[in-house]
Amino acid sequence: MTAAPPPQRWVGHADIDAFYASVEQRDHPEYRGRPVVVGAMPGRRGVVAAASYEARVYGIHSAMPIAEAYRRCPDAVYLRPDMDKYSRVSHEIFQVFGSVTPVVEPVSIDEAYLDLSGLAKLIGTPEDIGRKIKHDVRDATGLDVSVGIGPNRLIAKLASEHRKPDGLMVVKPDEVLDFLAPMPVANLRGLGRQTQKTFSRLEIKTVAQLRAIPLRYLEEILGRSAAAKFHNQALGIASADVIPERHRKSISKETTFGEDVGDHRVLHDVLHQLAADVAAKARREGLSGTVVTLKIRYTGFETHTRQHKLATPTHDERVIFKEARTLLQHSDLPKRPVRLIGVGISDWAKEGSTQTDLFSPSINREKNARLLQTLDEIEDRFGKGTLQLGGTGKANTRNRH
Repeated sequence: MTAAPPPQRWVGHADIDAFYASVEQRDHPEYRGRPVVVGAMPGRRGVVAAASYEARVYGIHSAMPIAEAYRRCPDAVYLRPDMDKYSRVSHEIFQVFGSVTPVVEPVSIDEAYLDLSGLAKLIGTPEDIGRKIKHDVRDATGLDVSVGIGPNRLIAKLASEHRKPDGLMVVKPDEVLDFLAPMPVANLRGLGRQTQKTFSRLEIKTVAQLRAIPLRYLEEILGRSAAAKFHNQALGIASADVIPERHRKSISKETTFGEDVGDHRVLHDVLHQLAADVAAKARREGLSGTVVTLKIRYTGFETHTRQHKLATPTHDERVIFKEARTLLQHSDLPKRPVRLIGVGISDWAKEGSTQTDLFSPSINREKNARLLQTLDEIEDRFGKGTLQLGGTGKANTRNRH
């Protein structure tokens, strides 16, 4: 007796279009149809956090220096992020995702992978599922979401990007190769500048052209690991696993700069905010880690990571920032301007073994826990970035404009 084939796996990728800017346009009708830039204010040091599609017409994008954004479009609406509001809206969005499927993997505040396998009897076809997600998100929040559905994560992600904004695309298994064939190779995941230059030199512009290159030849020019990665992507081969957040192995945040940054004051400021974001997320999930990781990327996709293992686990931003800053300053990293910087925490410890404070051993555990709890309560009420802890253990008030 022939065994029945395994059921078809379906993975969804849902991404709110220009999330921060779209929320502001939703709440302020006078901003609709106008370029909206959320991030630092013109005249201050900082970068773009989000740009509406009207602003993108001017070439403005996330992580671009705010001065460059202002040069391109001085008449745009410039707004400071309201993270409290965005977090509330994000919660509503993820409630919708969870009502469709219990297997949801958050990627960011406005983006997630969803395991949509086995929902045919409950909801219908993949197209029906996608339409339901879009309808329910709009009904709950008033926002548009782009949804891609495919047999694996790669195809779902590319499908959601393919018809932005407000798109829905389903790619069936027998459509994968035709879907990928005309795409620019730049759409593939993990394609750095050096690999892009290599492909350009070989006149490989599309996925179909990449697919035609023998794997052995790719290994000679890219190395075995990179060759296998891009060869598999060209064939539409990727993981279909959707991993809920509770199974996460690490928490990390990173920022890509529009232009390489060599000013260590800027790098330290960004690193401090990243550490605060990582620590706050760890506390919300009840996690404490013992390994701090610094990630640095230079032009040409040259990437370095450095790690330090703590004696005691922590979810304190002061500890995470101090260790990451030390790794940045004292590791054998190239002394060149930086394209990307990131920080992470991992190697989770059992509850109750959290480090109190490396900066001031006299602060007892209970006092430090109250301080961190107060910080989280203030940020829940007034938004992320309202307060930031410094190395002294005191909370520094940050101006919000």
